[in-house]
Amino acid sequence: MKNKQLNIQQASEYFKDGMTVMVGGFLAVGTPERLVHAIVDRGVKDITLITNDTAVPDKGVGQLIVNRQVKKVVASHIGTNPETGKQMIAKELEVELVPQGTLAERIRCGGSGLGGVLTLTGVGTIVEENKRKISVDGKIYLLEKPLHADVALIKARKADTAGNLIYDKAARNFNPIMAMAADVVIVEVDELVEVGEIVPDEVMTAGVLVDKIICVEGC
Repeated sequence: MKNKQLNIQQASEYFKDGMTVMVGGFLAVGTPERLVHAIVDRGVKDITLITNDTAVPDKGVGQLIVNRQVKKVVASHIGTNPETGKQMIAKELEVELVPQGTLAERIRCGGSGLGGVLTLTGVGTIVEENKRKISVDGKIYLLEKPLHADVALIKARKADTAGNLIYDKAARNFNPIMAMAADVVIVEVDELVEVGEIVPDEVMTAGVLVDKIICVEGC
């Protein structure tokens, strides 16, 4: 079996200027903090960041915003991190706001090989600007295109050495769908066990989707 375990220094080698990265979490709950810190420490810049939100200035992906390592954010809201709004108003950061359900479905499309999703959400609002409209049975829908990343950074409570994952309650959030939608998937876990120690019915993300594993306790 291929060894998927890395240390944080080895994981850092996947972080490059100009990369598109998905980071799981909801207000930093379910966010792989060690991996985010590794991006900060490496000084990677011009990132396109796909995430539910920009957290707060000193936690989660908020640190990347404060350090001005991000050129574009695709997220459902930014209000909890004042720095994001400041940079957006100053035209120092491009922000694409996407309704939360639409964001999830665009990521899901990116992981499932679909050309996009049709949704009523945003029709007749600023959300529809520069988007294709399609009529289905007399109703107008927006075509929302898929999202895909070079790297997805996700957080799980437990993994086996094959990369099968279990998340902790609501920390599951965006992590499973992001694990489907990137060229390289790196997971940060609290506990690492051998194959066979996780009951198959409890697996939330299959190991076939996971490329690399970082255990925060160094196990």
